[in-house]
Amino acid sequence: MDLRKLKTLIDLVSDSNITELEITEDDGKVRIVKSAPVAAVAAPVAAPAPLVVPVAAPAAPVAAPAAEPAAPPAPTGHVVKSPMVGTFYRSSSPGAKAFADVGTVVKEGDPICIIEAMKIMNEIEADKAGTVTQVLVENGQAVEFGQPLFVIE
Repeated sequence: MDLRKLKTLIDLVSDSNITELEITEDDGKVRIVKSAPVAAVAAPVAAPAPLVVPVAAPAAPVAAPAAEPAAPPAPTGHVVKSPMVGTFYRSSSPGAKAFADVGTVVKEGDPICIIEAMKIMNEIEADKAGTVTQVLVENGQAVEFGQPLFVIE
């Protein structure tokens, strides 16, 4: 199945009320599940081994758990989101200058990063002109569809 057809199917599932889609063709089988945004060719998957953690009896009374840290504040400005699942790269090659750093002024259509998906390097362009105020993803990090990448003001 070619990449364009696969992307069309992913868009169909994400834009509809469908939660799961499975298609079998001569060249393979594709299953897309909305709750997990990764589309993968079905293959036997081994169940994860159960995790066994020994627990020692407490010597003293256990204190109440500390309050959870507050979630980071939502970014202000225009958020550029990932259009696909893949690996995020800030530059075209290791050691090369990043397409966009904090403080970089970008125009609509300027390349700001690369996302590698299925061995294809996809240049991601700024969808708004402005100044990059935050880079929200680390170089080489896996990203999901719709994940925030940059903030432009």
